[in-house]
Amino acid sequence: MTRADNPRIERGDFQTPDWLARAVVERLHRLGVSPSGVLEPTCGLGAFLVAAAARWPTAALVGRDLSPGYVAQARRALGPAADLQVADCFATDWAALLARLGAAPLVLGNPPWVTASRLGVLGSGNRPARRTPEGFSGLDATTGRSNFDLGEAVVGALLDALGERPAWLAMLCKATVARRLLPRAALVGVWRVDAAAAFGAAVDAVLMVAETGPGAQAGRDVPVFAALDRDRPEVHWGVRAGRVVADVEAWAEPAPDAPPGLRWRSGLKHDCAAVMELRRDDEGWVNGLGEAVDLEPSVALPLLKSRDLARGEIDGAARRVVVPQRALGQDTERLADEAPRAFAYLERHAERLGRRASSIYRRQPRFAVFGVGPYTFAPWKVAVSGLHAEPAFRVVGPVDGQPVVLDDTCYFAGYDDEAAARAAADWLDAPATRRRLRALMFGGGKRPLTLDVLAGLQAASR
Repeated sequence: MTRADNPRIERGDFQTPDWLARAVVERLHRLGVSPSGVLEPTCGLGAFLVAAAARWPTAALVGRDLSPGYVAQARRALGPAADLQVADCFATDWAALLARLGAAPLVLGNPPWVTASRLGVLGSGNRPARRTPEGFSGLDATTGRSNFDLGEAVVGALLDALGERPAWLAMLCKATVARRLLPRAALVGVWRVDAAAAFGAAVDAVLMVAETGPGAQAGRDVPVFAALDRDRPEVHWGVRAGRVVADVEAWAEPAPDAPPGLRWRSGLKHDCAAVMELRRDDEGWVNGLGEAVDLEPSVALPLLKSRDLARGEIDGAARRVVVPQRALGQDTERLADEAPRAFAYLERHAERLGRRASSIYRRQPRFAVFGVGPYTFAPWKVAVSGLHAEPAFRVVGPVDGQPVVLDDTCYFAGYDDEAAARAAADWLDAPATRRRLRALMFGGGKRPLTLDVLAGLQAASR
């Protein structure tokens, strides 16, 4: 199936089931929402408008969607009283539409659940003008740190259109979108939604409810509820020291000073495991293509991955990784003299390495890798998985006299001696530090622990 045949993938198209639309509307009713009109900006089949019509029968109903088929089905469900039109949400004058909805409008919906990078891979035109969110530049702007959801762009445009108009905004979205919007939106509450039950998607989803108007205060502490039917929050999100924190109560507890020299790095990124990663068998080292490989030890270094750190399996390093550079951008042709077996091996697989899709490899030396520098070759490291919700910080020492390399699902800080690495690990495992870490970690995403969280942990101790 091509992307043209699968608009659900291209547009992040997860239609809201009727039962969830009704539950959202009931939650809003319990909050005291009684709108003069309801706007669903990406209405799809119109589930929210149908639920809104049942709860608020006098409210005007307006819906827009890019799909003519969806709009036709929504019209059959809602009848002629609803204003339903085919429209591109990034080319619609939302302010003009909102002005028609009376003094107390409600913007309600489920914007696309797809990221800008995913749309780029699909070659889709279903996206706003290209931008770099949150001021990222350079490598951050090229890689995942700058990625954003279409849902975030849609909600941001609606907030701009609402301005100081008194109104409510309620959106189903990824939790990451709600967190990123918290500093600019006056959130009333966030309710967790079971995306697996509703959409068959493994996504950390929420209902985000905000208010606008002269008295709305952006960035205030917001209660977070475990489910739509809960009235007592499990935690409060808030903005502290310029960052959004996951638990303001845990943040308020003091943390000990961080040890000197703790600087976090991402692990090695190569994007070609079949060639760059080796495993040991009875005969020696083999790559992912099943080929026996004999490389210079200076280039084939011990490798640990996230699951090794999470399980505490850090002593054997039964894998090796090919590290053709000692610094970002270093010329790899030098390997012809310094490590001729490794150079010949990489030459044999040059075509496969040349097919790596990420744009970060453009204009780089052949066989280039990322996340490499002097820190990569530090003999001692404190390392942690970015993929596990419960961080386990491990002290990693040399294997067979070689420094251990972490892959790009891990983070680490490098040290010249074991004592400094263990002092850093002791600080990270201290109960007060763990509480502060819990305040920064939101969980639920593909990567619960990030460099930003680790940097925030360190900054918070100062």
